[in-house]
Order: sequence, then structure tokens, then C-alpha cells
Amino acid sequence: MDNLAVMGGWALVSIAASLIAKAAGIEWLVFVASVSGIVPLAALIGQATEDLAVKLGPRMGGFLNATFANLPEVIVSAFLIIGGELEIVKLAITGAIVGNLLLVLGASVLFGGLKHREQTFNAKVAGMHTVSLALAVVGLIMPTLFHSAAPAASSSARETVSVGVAVILMLLYLCSLLFSFKTHRDALGIPLTEAEPRWSMGQATLLLAAAAGGTALLSDFLVASLQPAVNALGLSKPFVGLILVPVVGNAAEHAGAIRLAMRDQMDVSIEIAVGSSTQIALFVAPFLVFFSLVVGKPLDFFFSGFEIAAVGFSTAIVALISRDGRSDWLEGAQLLAAYAIIALSFFFVPG
Repeated sequence: MDNLAVMGGWALVSIAASLIAKAAGIEWLVFVASVSGIVPLAALIGQATEDLAVKLGPRMGGFLNATFANLPEVIVSAFLIIGGELEIVKLAITGAIVGNLLLVLGASVLFGGLKHREQTFNAKVAGMHTVSLALAVVGLIMPTLFHSAAPAASSSARETVSVGVAVILMLLYLCSLLFSFKTHRDALGIPLTEAEPRWSMGQATLLLAAAAGGTALLSDFLVASLQPAVNALGLSKPFVGLILVPVVGNAAEHAGAIRLAMRDQMDVSIEIAVGSSTQIALFVAPFLVFFSLVVGKPLDFFFSGFEIAAVGFSTAIVALISRDGRSDWLEGAQLLAAYAIIALSFFFVPG
């Protein structure tokens, strides 16, 4: 409980600091306080979701985790869409996939490997996720190629392509849930968390609602202060979208994956890192396309070559490393090196 109390206190202090900075008109400080506050709120959302999942049982709990695992990113991205920052949203989608595959998995494999000479995991589950990610890469590439091949295409044609790809990816995600949690659960041997619930259903639901509400408030502040903060802190929007937003939204989940790897629970760690990337590609991205249509600010699936290359290379590297079901610290260092190269490149992209 102590850690959660610390997280709650950190979140309240950050919300108070952002409100004070907003009243004082210090926009860059509003941005920093908002970013800082989303980290503990994401941790509280994760804990509440985990408690509800344990209460609901393996199948419904697994579905709940699969659905709400990336709720903080969804909330932040939704407010970015409302604020018209569509390019940052697309970068955040790319950054979340790349960050989970290279940064989170890399750190997990590295620290787990430093503590345990060699670790094993279910290569079949990892392979299923990487195949789904490869198909998602196709979903990113083809609309972009269409846009390049037919730059004069009507807006309705462009929107139809984006929505069509979103529908296909969403259907694939639903199929993967059915496969994982119903028809082939036993064959895949997907690990279950052994954590004991800390709260009742009602308390966990209330915590989830409160943390989501706080995240929404800070996301609104973050979007409003984004441009002044970019100017004041010398950051580029591509760097904010690709690196900062995904890391902030998933910091608690990232730390959890590393801890599990150090306990030699690589199956769960990989399920968090690679499974989260699959969810972002197949569920979060399509959901944001549908949401953008509802709010009247359509988000398309036309990504830059830079973004497609980052996701494609990340997927290929993870597929190569995970094919034998074994990992060591050097493979973790290789994943982190790939992430550092991509992050360094995006840091100097103007925007």
C-alpha cells in the first residue's frame, strides 16, 4: 500500500503544481508538471486494472488487461486529437510500439540477463505477437504507398482507406483475443499474474475512474501547454511524440516488466512488452481513428517513411531475437542500442 500511497501523493502534488503554474501563466511548467503527474496516474490505472482482472477470473481478467493496458496513452492521444495535434498522435503510436519492443523489452532482457545467465520464454507466444505486428506494419505501409501513388486522390478516398485499414486491424485484434483467451489458451500457456487483489471490485473501479479522470485533466493541460513548452525547452514535436509521450504513459508498466524479468518471469515480461505493442498497433491506433471521426478531426493512416522504418526494423529485430525462446543480457543491450539509434535520429528531426 505504501507504494500506491506514494503514487497517489505524487499525482496530487503534480496536479496542484500544474494548476498553480497554469494560474501563474508559466506554460512550460504546466507541461512539465502534467507529464510528471501522468506517470503515477498510469501506475494507479495499471494497479486498479490488475485488481479487477484478478477478481473477474482468467478469461475476463485477461480480456480486461488486454483492453485497458494502454488506457493512459489512449487518454493522452484523445486529447491531442481534440487539440489538433494529429501528427504527434501518429508519432506517439509509432513511439509506443517501438518503445515497448526495444526500450522495455531491451531493458527487461538486459537486467534479467545480468541476474540470470540465460532465460527462457514461450517462443510461440512471442512469434504470434510478432506476426501480428508484421501485419500491422503492412497496415501502415499500404496507406502510405497509396498516398504517394495517388497524391491527388479525393479526401473521401483517403479517409476510406484509413478507416478500412483501421477496421481490418481491429478485426484482427478481436481474432487474436479469441485465439489467446478462448480457443488456444491452454496451447499457448499464456501466463497469469499471481498478485492478490488489494481492493474490492467497487474500490478498484472507483480508483480506475479517479485515475482516468486525473489523467484526462493533465492530458488537457499537456496539450494546451505543448507548443510553449516545445519552444521554451528546445524540444522538437517529433521527439515529444515518439519518445516523451509513450514513455510517460507507460512508465509504470515498463518498470513492472523489468522487475518480472529480474525474477526470471520472462514469459510475463514479454507478454507485457510485446503484447502491449500488438495492442497499440491493432486496437489503440484503429480506435483513435474512429474517435477522431467522432470529434470531427480525422486521423489518417499515412505515416512517414521514417516512422514506418522504425516500426518495421523494431519488429524484425524482436522476431530475430525471440525465435529460439531464449535470451541473455547481450540481446537486451542490442535492443537498447537500436532504440538509442532511433531516438537520436528523431531528436534532431525538425517539427
